[in-house]
Formats: sequence, C-alpha cells, structure tokens
Amino acid sequence: MFYVKYKELTRDFNFSEYLKKSDLPGYINHYILEDEQILSAYKTERDHGVFTDKKIVLFDNYSKQKIKKQIITIFYSSISTISVTFEIDRAEINILLDSGYPIHLNFIDVKPEDKVRLRLLYTCISRVVSGRTPLKKDVERLWNDEVNFK
Repeated sequence: MFYVKYKELTRDFNFSEYLKKSDLPGYINHYILEDEQILSAYKTERDHGVFTDKKIVLFDNYSKQKIKKQIITIFYSSISTISVTFEIDRAEINILLDSGYPIHLNFIDVKPEDKVRLRLLYTCISRVVSGRTPLKKDVERLWNDEVNFK
C-alpha cells in the first residue's frame, strides 16, 4: 500500500497488459507534458499506468462502478530507491519514495518481450533517479516498441 500521513492512497497495481501508445485513452494525454516522452504504458482490469521520461502517472479507478478515479503522479526525482524482480511469468517494480512510502507495481502474465521492455524501463528510470540521463538508445527502443532481444 501507499500511504500519505497514514491514510491509504492506493493499493498495489497489478498490470496485466502492455498498451501501445496508439491504444491509450485520450484523457491520458492531458497528464503528459509537451516536453515529456511516453516510454511505456500498462493497464489492469480497470486502471492504467503511464511511464514517461520524467514521471509515472497512475490512474486508479477505485470504485467498482468506475465513478471515482484517482490520479497519482510520481516524479522520478521523488524516488530514493527502485528495484525490479523477475520471475517466470511475473515481474515487480518496487519503489521507495524519499518520504519513506513504498509503491509496488506488479506485472502479471509477462512474456519474454515484456521482460525486455520492463528491463529497459527500469534502466531508464534508474538512471534518472541517480541523476543521469537515460540512454538515448533505450528511450528510442521503448518509444518505438523495439523490444527484441539485443
């Protein structure tokens, strides 16, 4: 869970599907700045997560009737630690914010190309968190959805 002043902010996200940029709902573009580049996007049964070169935007439909939506923006500059774990058909990105709050992003039913995509995404985020610029070739591979096994 992710808490602010001991109040639950969101649950774990269990992303089950990679989304191509052309398949993103139109409203998501309202939360992406002009100078940002979308690296990758995922969805759960009712939620979305978008990773740009500067932040993560999580869209949490937290009512079963889909009448309430919470939008959470996590700037990479607020992340103190990030890790990735791979299993046979699952992956998890664990984030610890500077404030001490953990975030768990689970990826289920991952295929080999999803693992490559997540490895590239993790590398880009990790470089930004450590004060460096993501490698241009990694950003381009994510942007162009080139997740072959190079």
